[in-house]
Amino acid sequence: MQTIEVLKQALSSLDPTQQQQLLVAGSAVAVGGLLTCYYWVYQGTKTKRIPTGDGWWGAGEKPRSEDEKVFPFQVQTSDEEIQDLYERIDRTRYTEPLEDAGFQYGFNSTYLKKVVSHWRHQFNWKKQIAILNKYPQFKTNIEGLDVHFLHVRPPRREGQKVLPLMLVHGWPGSVYEFYRILPLLTDSLDSLAFEVICPSIPGYGFSEAPRKQGFNSLAAARVFHKLMERLGFSEYYLQGGDWGSLITTNMAQMKPECVKGLHLNMLTSKMKGFGVLFSILIGRYLPWLVGFTREDVRRLFGSVGFMERNVYEILRETGYLHIQGTKPDSAGCGVNDSPVGLAAYMLEKFSTWTDFNNRDLEDGGLERKFTLDDLLTNIMIYWTTGSIVSSMRFYKENFKTNIENRLDNNTGVYVPTGLAAFPNELMHVPQSWARDRFRNIYSYSYMPRGGHFAAFEEPQLLADDLLQFVKKVEKL
Repeated sequence: MQTIEVLKQALSSLDPTQQQQLLVAGSAVAVGGLLTCYYWVYQGTKTKRIPTGDGWWGAGEKPRSEDEKVFPFQVQTSDEEIQDLYERIDRTRYTEPLEDAGFQYGFNSTYLKKVVSHWRHQFNWKKQIAILNKYPQFKTNIEGLDVHFLHVRPPRREGQKVLPLMLVHGWPGSVYEFYRILPLLTDSLDSLAFEVICPSIPGYGFSEAPRKQGFNSLAAARVFHKLMERLGFSEYYLQGGDWGSLITTNMAQMKPECVKGLHLNMLTSKMKGFGVLFSILIGRYLPWLVGFTREDVRRLFGSVGFMERNVYEILRETGYLHIQGTKPDSAGCGVNDSPVGLAAYMLEKFSTWTDFNNRDLEDGGLERKFTLDDLLTNIMIYWTTGSIVSSMRFYKENFKTNIENRLDNNTGVYVPTGLAAFPNELMHVPQSWARDRFRNIYSYSYMPRGGHFAAFEEPQLLADDLLQFVKKVEKL
């Protein structure tokens, strides 16, 4: 009876339009209930893991035996490489921006000239290479590909527990995104520290690109499990954002016995159809009924509503995804040949995905969270390795199969999971939605600030949240 009275009071506080919306939603409840019953009765319990499989991505046929040696690697350059860059920069042809356009049409060419001037006259690639080489780097051949990775061990401290952790980047990032968070994880005075492995996704940066079609997140997950096994780890923690979120999730689905815990800063949900529709219709007015908090309502609906805040924004920001998911080699040809074109294409993402409001600024707000040297170092990793096209192909390989029919999309994640929801992420996923995929959530944190590139933007916040999650799992 008390629940009914609460509902009556809540309904009486709504205006007629809102009551009508609730009536429509309520009419769908009966149908949705039948569909839900059908799902559980006829679909049965989904598998708790996905097959590991195997693959060969090198040139030619797979040999009878693989070389499993791990060998040191260092980033190098030459005067000829730098001179070629300068000559290409000097031949750049710019287009004048529209008046008062900010970053609404993409990277503003007025500000682009400033970035390029810094690149040409102040940026010191040899100095940045020294920074890149300050952490131990290695390569090893797995499934025909030379896989690059950082392996950073903490200093020995008496009484400190050390746990293995893999960090996985995304696009248009690289292992360099983690250089600010690495000391927070490995050189900590806390009772807990991490031995960190940061691989470059094959086709990104210093990892070799696949020679054959089909290398997707499932293949990357398997390769990274093999890497950890080769390094002598049988159990480890995982952390990822962007593609790293999907790859590490696949790793947890593939070999849950190896994954002690999974921590993500880009959240996904496999909720679809009625469940999401009902949440959207009801959630703004009766959030508690669908498991939303006030913060969920603020992030999902804002002052403009769900469609504007999420659907339309996603449409505005995913043009690149459709290009890279269909014809990556066509678009990639231009940006692989022009360093300035590459910088404009990639840096625009570091502007918009950090905060959508940056689109209104002439400088895209880039230097609010990053230094130009840091941004250009990431660009140079792509430029000097010629890996932009192969990194873009990763989208096509993952979208070749209908995402709804992929086995990993219908498999839950049962390992301990920690979720860090940053307010400026491309889309907010409430915990009630995340539970449909992640069945063992240990922590869900509303982060106070930050966007898509969490480790690059807010390393301390991400490190703190990861640490508290692991302590919960370890019962420390």
